[in-house]
Amino acid sequence: MNSASNGSVRARPSGGQPVIGICARTAPVTLQGGDITVSLALQSHVDFLASAGCMPVLLPLLPGVERVVGQLDGLLVPGGPDVDPALYGSAEHPETRRGSPVVDAIELELIRGALGSGLPVLAICRGMQLLNVCYGGTLHQHLPEVTGDDAHCPNTEGFSFGRHRLDLTAGSRIAAIFGDDTPEAYCHHHQAIDQVGTGLTVTAWAPDGIIEVVEVIDHPFAIGVQWEAGQTADERLHVALAEAVRRVSAEPSPAADGPAFSSEANS
Repeated sequence: MNSASNGSVRARPSGGQPVIGICARTAPVTLQGGDITVSLALQSHVDFLASAGCMPVLLPLLPGVERVVGQLDGLLVPGGPDVDPALYGSAEHPETRRGSPVVDAIELELIRGALGSGLPVLAICRGMQLLNVCYGGTLHQHLPEVTGDDAHCPNTEGFSFGRHRLDLTAGSRIAAIFGDDTPEAYCHHHQAIDQVGTGLTVTAWAPDGIIEVVEVIDHPFAIGVQWEAGQTADERLHVALAEAVRRVSAEPSPAADGPAFSSEANS
């Protein structure tokens, strides 16, 4: 498990698996003839982390969930509904499909807790957008008004993914993960980063200039990716998260004041 809040790292029992929290999403389903709401995670996130030697655990987004950070070794923040625009000081666009503002605030607190404790974090799609808001950044609420097309969220009769290449920054953490084999991004999102939060650096773009990756400056491993990682067989991001967890757990770090987060997102 991860370090105490003073920055020291407890030794893991021999053979212990790193514990990776996955933020739960809720969805209505029909089960045994009844309509119910369930908390869930993509099975691929679970499988990829498990195959990398970790123990994935589902984290329901309930008040106080940030207090479990001390029992985690890493955090995966997956895709989900649009982020409440009030959290970054904007009025709601007619096309914005937000979920619960209460859940958004809870998830932000969980992300802050993980980052402040030095835990490795992988933030995907909505997760990347929350990471940006956490650092005071803003979002484009409807990309077709920015790019002039629906390439990032195809408007088709059935559900389909947009696909595009990635332009990675040489020497970045994301470039090191993919090496010479940069994947084609599979995406389905109509929002994206507008103003980049202070404390983040952009390390990949789509061909149309939309930001595809941000990395937290001066953090052992905190990466946000805009595409739907987990929707293909490419496990490299999950493996990189697992490797970062082991590296951070094995290398005690000095106490630090922690990152400075946006007061706007704290409201």
